[in-house]
Amino acid sequence: MRNESFDFLQKYLNNPSPTGFEKEGQKLWLDYIRPYIDEYFVDTYGTVVGVINPEAKYKVVIEAHADEISYFVNYITKEGYLYLRRNGGSDALVAPSKRVNIHTAKGIVKAVFGWPAIHVRKVEQDKAPTIETIFLDCGAASADEVAEMGIHVGSVVTFEDEFMVLNDKFYVGRALDNRIGGFMIAEVARMLQENGKKLPFGLYIVNAVQEEIGLRGAEMIAHRINPDVAIVTDVTHDSQSPMYEKKTAGDISCGKGPVITYGPAVQNNLRDLIIETAQQSSIPFQRAAATRATGTDTDAFAYSGSGVAAALISLPLKYMHTTVETVHKDDVDNVTQLIYDTLLRIEDGHDFRYFK
Repeated sequence: MRNESFDFLQKYLNNPSPTGFEKEGQKLWLDYIRPYIDEYFVDTYGTVVGVINPEAKYKVVIEAHADEISYFVNYITKEGYLYLRRNGGSDALVAPSKRVNIHTAKGIVKAVFGWPAIHVRKVEQDKAPTIETIFLDCGAASADEVAEMGIHVGSVVTFEDEFMVLNDKFYVGRALDNRIGGFMIAEVARMLQENGKKLPFGLYIVNAVQEEIGLRGAEMIAHRINPDVAIVTDVTHDSQSPMYEKKTAGDISCGKGPVITYGPAVQNNLRDLIIETAQQSSIPFQRAAATRATGTDTDAFAYSGSGVAAALISLPLKYMHTTVETVHKDDVDNVTQLIYDTLLRIEDGHDFRYFK
């Protein structure tokens, strides 16, 4: 990876972008892709769309989501402790002893997820932490002191953990789900521009908000763009680490390439084009099966308007919705290359219908 791309990746991943509050991360992303696009627009809730060939009638979307799971302050005790509610699929099990940032109008306030010491608990009766039992300590001794710090009900809380490289093979951090996707589609835009590729259609590079609470950003922007094709990238579960059951989770591994999904929301002809592209480009890939829905923004695009030819290219990831989400460097490169190569094989007015 070139140095400029790596610097952007690190800066972008370290920046907090909780669901509903993605603005600062979206600004970083837009600043990076601006040299590689013809124009852009931002919708009411913060989804950013970079456009190449905006005058073209036929429209192709490549998409990722920008938001990360987080918490809201929900209740402040008279002693100054903070109880929370989830903003997205935050996991209370990983919270105790973690450091956090509370976002306030006065700036970041540091806090920690406290937990009673092992000495004072009846360990044999221990239960897993829940959203009702985890709490934050911001160093305040009263609710009034909490208020003086700028913290109130509704203040957003994100984990402090930042990006690192593990064994020179893996990228690790919080919120790789799915800002790593935003990075990859931005790299596709860069590669198209730097390689002088002229697409015969309009390309809409979409970094959508609010995926973690129900694909909401993608739902809104799909109606606005009204695309003909949508290629979505998100993360999926690596199932090689302990405690995964391959019979239900599938047999997916970090380092073995992009994951191409089969399922009702995935348009078969578009999916087959992606597979053929991977084979012709000698890009390793894996396969996965979805049930009723993929659980990604693919669903929002596929079922928007009169129906959009949509497909999902996933990045294998370990430890989803923790602060140590982990992906393989080779997979990041290969997902990026696969999206890029697939775009070069889509024709103006490409008809993906099963029969005519």
